[in-house]
Amino acid sequence: MARPKKRFQQLLEEIDRTPWGPAEQALVSDAVALALEIGDERLEYEARMRQTASANMNGATDVMLNSFAWCLAHHDADPQRFPADLDYGGADLMWQFKWMASALRSSPAFSVEQISAVLDDMEAHYRTAGLGLSGVLTARFEDAWDAGRIDDAETLRVQLEATPRDEHSHCDACGRSQFAGFFADTDRDDEAIRLVEEMIEGGFSCGEEPEHALSRALLPYLRAGRPDDAKTAHLRSYRLAKDNPDNLRIVANNIVFAAITGNEARALTMVERHIAWLAHDGLNVDAHFAALAAFALALDRVTAAGHGQTPVRGADSAALVPLFGEHEGVWSAAELAAASWTAAERIGSAFDERDGTDGHARSLARMRALGSVQYDVPIRSDAFVETAPASTPLDADGWFERAMNLGQYGAEKETLDALGRALESEDPAKRAQLLSMRIGILVALDHADKAAEVLPARLEALRAAGLSAQADLEERLGLATFGLNTPESAEGLERELGADDGLPAWSRGDLALSRASLHLMADETDAALDLAERAARHFATADDARLSNTTTLVALSAVLGKGDLEAASVLLERFLAQDDLSIGHRARALQTRARLRGGNEEYALGAADADEACRLLAGLGATSALGSAHLLAGALWEDAGDPEKALARYRVTSRIAEQEDGDRAGADFRLARAMLAVGDAEEAAELFGTVLEREEQGEVPAGSRAMTASMLARALSAAGEFGQSVGAYGYAAELYGEAEQHADQALSLLERAKILARFDEHDDAIELLESASEIVRKDPEAIGTLADVLHNLGQAYGGRQDERAFALFDEVAALAQEHDAGWLLADVTDSRGRALGSLGRIDEAVAAALTASDGFAGLGDVGSAGGSELFAARLLAGNERGADAVPLYRAALDHGAEFPQLREVAALELGTLLESLGRTSEAAEVRALLD
Repeated sequence: MARPKKRFQQLLEEIDRTPWGPAEQALVSDAVALALEIGDERLEYEARMRQTASANMNGATDVMLNSFAWCLAHHDADPQRFPADLDYGGADLMWQFKWMASALRSSPAFSVEQISAVLDDMEAHYRTAGLGLSGVLTARFEDAWDAGRIDDAETLRVQLEATPRDEHSHCDACGRSQFAGFFADTDRDDEAIRLVEEMIEGGFSCGEEPEHALSRALLPYLRAGRPDDAKTAHLRSYRLAKDNPDNLRIVANNIVFAAITGNEARALTMVERHIAWLAHDGLNVDAHFAALAAFALALDRVTAAGHGQTPVRGADSAALVPLFGEHEGVWSAAELAAASWTAAERIGSAFDERDGTDGHARSLARMRALGSVQYDVPIRSDAFVETAPASTPLDADGWFERAMNLGQYGAEKETLDALGRALESEDPAKRAQLLSMRIGILVALDHADKAAEVLPARLEALRAAGLSAQADLEERLGLATFGLNTPESAEGLERELGADDGLPAWSRGDLALSRASLHLMADETDAALDLAERAARHFATADDARLSNTTTLVALSAVLGKGDLEAASVLLERFLAQDDLSIGHRARALQTRARLRGGNEEYALGAADADEACRLLAGLGATSALGSAHLLAGALWEDAGDPEKALARYRVTSRIAEQEDGDRAGADFRLARAMLAVGDAEEAAELFGTVLEREEQGEVPAGSRAMTASMLARALSAAGEFGQSVGAYGYAAELYGEAEQHADQALSLLERAKILARFDEHDDAIELLESASEIVRKDPEAIGTLADVLHNLGQAYGGRQDERAFALFDEVAALAQEHDAGWLLADVTDSRGRALGSLGRIDEAVAAALTASDGFAGLGDVGSAGGSELFAARLLAGNERGADAVPLYRAALDHGAEFPQLREVAALELGTLLESLGRTSEAAEVRALLD
């Protein structure tokens, strides 16, 4: 028995250090099961106390109620063996009492009498245990507020504020958050905002705080005319809440915010992301009510924005049928809005009937009233995408043109979709072309068996169109002319090419083009180019411009395969100059030219080509192709130094990837990076966090996750959330270490150390830098990173008057000289001077600073040159060598001509110094510079 008990204690220790979530829940379940196996009720009590807390934090209300009831019964029966407080750092039994009334209130299945009985039982237990009544009053206040008894709630709130706090009072975070929510609900926005800001400024946090409080402040901020604060609160609140289904109310508040601030696309994305949470906790019905009302409002706003027919992904889950009812096919936004209102009204009526109030009806009325409220708070993480073409063909001929253009571009999925309507044509020549496209696409998709089934219909259409020679040729070759890449296909094409004199020109061209394509697949570019030219001559003779252009694109691929970019550019320019080029061919050629221009660093021109290709593809309804086209355009605009335009293209890419089940993580990574580049750090942090979550779930390699984690850390730092940034950099370093990417691991540690040093955690910062210096030396190619890490470590040592700094500065200087890095040499020389100054070696320090200044000035960096001179001047002035400092201050003034802050500081200090030296007229002249 000793071994299972030891394992049980190990489980408890692991539970107590594991964050809330699935892993922690699994450990708790294991502990309960092991206690039952051992047959020791005391151990079971320890496990179930933790189970109650775990279930509360993870939204498993039924588990929480059962676990608490078991623990309370055992405590009441034997308080000595089953004490209320296990003293393990978690909530004690009396604290857990507060969760019970709230849990019962959250479902109309429990009566008012049952809730009152729990509250009375709670008060009796508190009085018996000699505890203060703050916790009891808190539970009664929450009950009155949730039931809509606002006057009672206000009375209890005042009483609660007057009651001394004790160890069972809400913590500073939860107490402020609760009252802030009540004030917001009762139109006391200033008080709500005050409490939330006190909480944030004080750094108070708890299980679901500050995210809950921030979500409660969203409407007050908007009504107070503080949209920027509202946006910041929303982004932080949602980022912290979005991964835990128990945070459904918090998410609902954030969805409402997105809906009424012009961010309907974002609101829709949030609804889709969290709609499954409605099935998470069957007893938390009040949260379902709040979420359904928020969903309804958001989907109404989506409909008002012109996107009511947009499908809502995830709404057709069988688990949601009890809420929304049966529905055939996917739910549109407009349909689901109506169903959500209906469900919210049904649930609200059940609560009001139970409570004997109209609290939920009033809440729903307030939500409906927000439907006509509008604030402008743009957030650029999501966008609606028009993927349908501007017009729909009216007949088979129109669908024929659509299918041909899609096929000529290479949009396989959309071409197949269009072929179904186009093949209604009665023209056998058109049917033959369309069936050829279907066979070719099926072959390209590795469905040769299905392609072979279509071939007889193609042959029949050819013969009906009077093209018997082509039909006979294809009957002999099977799928060889449709891209089937087998030795038998190549052999058959070679045989027919050697005896094609008796064939029509079009058939001869088809043979040559088919064989050229197989050569191209085998990277036999010269042979492919020769046959493409031969095919082009035959198609010209046959007067088939469509296939002549297709052949030109094959030839272009061969030229690119040979690496002859100049010849490819010339060919593209000539090709795009044609007036009769089809939309599909033009879009494909534009994308190719965009890539070529990008390779030639003509980024803006390439981006313009990609944008035009996007416009053409949108007109064709080529949705899947449109995503990659926007991705290309975004990448080129990013390289062109215009992240704003890149951001707009990446938003479209992301939305299409979401709709088409594509690589949304890759698209969102680029989108987040563009957001960070334009200064939307908080939005970028949210999106990088989402990407990292997807990568974790998809078991993406550690190196890729590390890159995302490091970008998340950068975004958090730019958003001023330095504590979270430190954590993200630490995680990135772990992942880089797992991937054995030593330079990147060292850089992550370096960035983490910089943040710690900023907040005077110098010991920890130095420890990280020392680790980074050991790690980066494992990568002999990482010269720049090595120099950066050693330089920072040297500066940290110098700040501590540690002589080890100078050996590091020497090493960095040697690297700078070896690699002609003049600016780095000047910078490390400046650092040497500052370290010498901290040691009181004044002459050496001044000499180093002036050497650094000369180095900066020689490279044209006059601002840094002036900074070094200013340091040297201060050093002399501070050591009673004011006269010697004057010329250095004047030099800093000269170098600061285009740097107002440097010039102002130098002038102020020089004026004061001259005054102290009795040189009053000179002091006046210098001070006049400030005017």
